[in-house]
Amino acid sequence: MKNIHVGTLIEQKDGFKAFIPDTFPPKEGYDLDSSILKKNDQATRLLGKLDGITKLLPDADFFLLMYLRKDAASSSQIEGTRATMIDVIEAEAKLNTNIPEDVDDILHYIKALNYGMSRVTQDNFPVSLRFIRELHKRLMDKARATHFFDPGEFRKSQNWIGGTRPDNARFVPPPVEEMHKALDELEKFIHKDDANLTLIKAALIHAQFETIHPFLDGNGRTGRMIITFYLWKEGFIEKPVLFLSSYFKKYQELYYERLFGYHNGKVSEWIDFFLDGVIEIANEAIDIVGKITILREQDMQKVQRLGTRASESAAIILPKLYAQPIVNVSTVIKWTSYTRAGAQRVIDRFITMDILTPRNQDQKYGQSYEYKKYIDLFKESKK
Repeated sequence: MKNIHVGTLIEQKDGFKAFIPDTFPPKEGYDLDSSILKKNDQATRLLGKLDGITKLLPDADFFLLMYLRKDAASSSQIEGTRATMIDVIEAEAKLNTNIPEDVDDILHYIKALNYGMSRVTQDNFPVSLRFIRELHKRLMDKARATHFFDPGEFRKSQNWIGGTRPDNARFVPPPVEEMHKALDELEKFIHKDDANLTLIKAALIHAQFETIHPFLDGNGRTGRMIITFYLWKEGFIEKPVLFLSSYFKKYQELYYERLFGYHNGKVSEWIDFFLDGVIEIANEAIDIVGKITILREQDMQKVQRLGTRASESAAIILPKLYAQPIVNVSTVIKWTSYTRAGAQRVIDRFITMDILTPRNQDQKYGQSYEYKKYIDLFKESKK
């Protein structure tokens, strides 16, 4: 596929060049070569497989919750956040007072994702400019050091990427008037029933949104959320199980390179990279679902071999660990209403069964415990 002209750098009155997008999508459409179409078919089949086996999980919502935390951490880390998925789990359960300050970025991302899922399921709300602004508001409102960035509102001034000002920036998105025109075209493209294949359309939506860069801050995180919500809303996946942020984080330099290449008309290279991400993440998620199924079966058998009373208490706690895989004595008391001594006995039993592991072997008081084999399944894969 030859390069497609997607916009032009035009001199502005203040002495810098801004990118003015062409009409989107181009009237001539996208003449995709056979290798892209073949890769799209492969990605589509894998997503269908992931969607199918996820339904077989008895705790599919817990799997989704862990993936949601993983995506929130990866997407925030792309923007410089150093906190991790483990920090998030600890912060949610209030297990540790020594939590990195920037875990707040990830918690806001999770809040925005949960809000979006509620909007789609309960309100049947479309993926629209209003929906995008609502996501951004939840992402940025009262977030750490972001209260100056107009949460939920498209920018009313020029922004830029890289550099200290527009005239030395790496990329200057469209000025406000052109931005609104481009956003209107993007919204029409999202809703249009056209010949573009769904995954390829999701790739184009993300790249065009990042090109427009309509917020003063939070564009990358908002844009990555839109991918999942678009595919889910289109009925392409029954649950929002495709989260690409860990792929974009793993290949972060290439991610930025391909997005900047898109501005220069290298649309095919961006789509190819995007589809590789769908294939890699779908394969990874399919593998994780299989390993969760095996781990769950093994640990349920350990629980069932206990005496009747012990197995009853263990059977209450084990399923809860899939949603909250780091616990302390207070967590178990809350789940079971046991005494402190009774809760500690259950934890000790889980340690003996090699289900829970103390997080700090040297700590005598305030110890917390992790379902390490389960958590490790979701940890970031390396290049």
